[in-house]
Amino acid sequence: MAFTSHSSLALYTPEEMGQIDRLASASVPVAVLMDAAGRAVARAVRRFFKPCRVLVLCGPGNNGGDGYVAARYLYDAGWPVTVAEMSSPHADSPSGQASALFSGIRVPFTAEEAQRADLVIDAVFGAGLSRDVTGFPAEVLAAARKVVAVDIPSGIDGETGQVRGHAPHAQMTVTFVRFKPGHLMYPGRAHMGRLVLADIGMPASALDQVAPQAWQNAPGLWTLPVPGPESHKYSRGVVSICAGETMPGAARLCAGGARAAGAGLVRVAAGTGAPAYRLGAPGLVVDDGPLPELLEDKRRAVWVCGPGLTEQEVSKALPVLLEAKKTVLADAGALSAFAGKPEMLRGVAVITPHIGEFTKLFGAPGDNPPAAVRAAAQRLNAVVVLKGASTLVAAPDGRLVINDHASPALGTAGSGDTLSGVIAALLAAGMPAWGAACAGVWLHGEAGLEAGTWPIAEDLDRYLGPAREKATRLQSQDKRYASGILP
Repeated sequence: MAFTSHSSLALYTPEEMGQIDRLASASVPVAVLMDAAGRAVARAVRRFFKPCRVLVLCGPGNNGGDGYVAARYLYDAGWPVTVAEMSSPHADSPSGQASALFSGIRVPFTAEEAQRADLVIDAVFGAGLSRDVTGFPAEVLAAARKVVAVDIPSGIDGETGQVRGHAPHAQMTVTFVRFKPGHLMYPGRAHMGRLVLADIGMPASALDQVAPQAWQNAPGLWTLPVPGPESHKYSRGVVSICAGETMPGAARLCAGGARAAGAGLVRVAAGTGAPAYRLGAPGLVVDDGPLPELLEDKRRAVWVCGPGLTEQEVSKALPVLLEAKKTVLADAGALSAFAGKPEMLRGVAVITPHIGEFTKLFGAPGDNPPAAVRAAAQRLNAVVVLKGASTLVAAPDGRLVINDHASPALGTAGSGDTLSGVIAALLAAGMPAWGAACAGVWLHGEAGLEAGTWPIAEDLDRYLGPAREKATRLQSQDKRYASGILP
């Protein structure tokens, strides 16, 4: 998996983007980049809105400078534009120079002016917000009826996506160079509206000096294995699933996800509960032998432990799997069994908790989920997939992927069991743990998007094959978001 600053899927925190800006200033004046940013905002407004009364709210920093430039370009295009300054920038600063070039009308920075406008451009605070937005600025922003945000809606933390005080719900957000984590993570994502990523001519040399540590999840970051003419079921990979005696449904859903995602062979280790599983799909192999005996088959390298298992069943199975040095994905019962004792999971390759399971294992992620998930991955020396509206996939070395390619329809019982099977199929095919987790989350999300508004978990299997086909078409290119316009 090659991850570079040149990928349009690379994500930078506000601090990292600030470092890039400072490096860029050695070769490109700040005023030049500011002009390009403001022009991009004006261009996006003209593309997606009809001419109307526009008020540009400008803060004192570079975000405000972008606003002055956008106001100038809209004014020159004949739009009725006014500017309201929260506070005047220093005259000799790039923002001050941009302000001086705007020759249109200026109005007070008030809620009344914001309410009067048909469209408000929010250039008050950028992504590097250091305090909550409250009081007078919050009142002015709250009065706006329709908002376009410059960089990020004021009040959204660009690193975490958390809402700090008040933040408007924008119809569109125009940002520059690369997205930031806060653009993709909820609750902030719900405030973005249409996301536009604009190229403003940032020097590649500046990007090269700041290596990204986070990426947006999409084909192109990872490569799915493609079966060749001599492939067979064992070369495609064997997925084995530890099954419980009392809750067969979860293991069967996991098995269905693994088969639909391309596993060559899926086997369920059911022990004395085998008869309940033999009523399932005819292509599913069900074993009733003792687990130590099954582990002797070296072709069975990848195991899923947790779906449908009681805590007692987990305590018997997981140590045996780890002792045998198998590649283990732990989910569901394997996570709840060790609430408050995450070290008991050391040795597994991947864990896939939802927020409740994560909290019981590691404590609540608080106001910085990326940091919490990275810390959990380092603590376990395993890949951690925190499932949610913006699923996070963290590797022990600090790499992080944010997945926004999914549907609320995945919030149905059993969907997580299907995901475990999908990731396990990719592990069995030879993908590294982090790549398999990232790709599995995307494929699962794509299946959810195609399955319609109200699918049940069993429905997802029908869409995993087409999802894999789509990812294979896209994985050689990094162009899904290169256009800069997200739906």
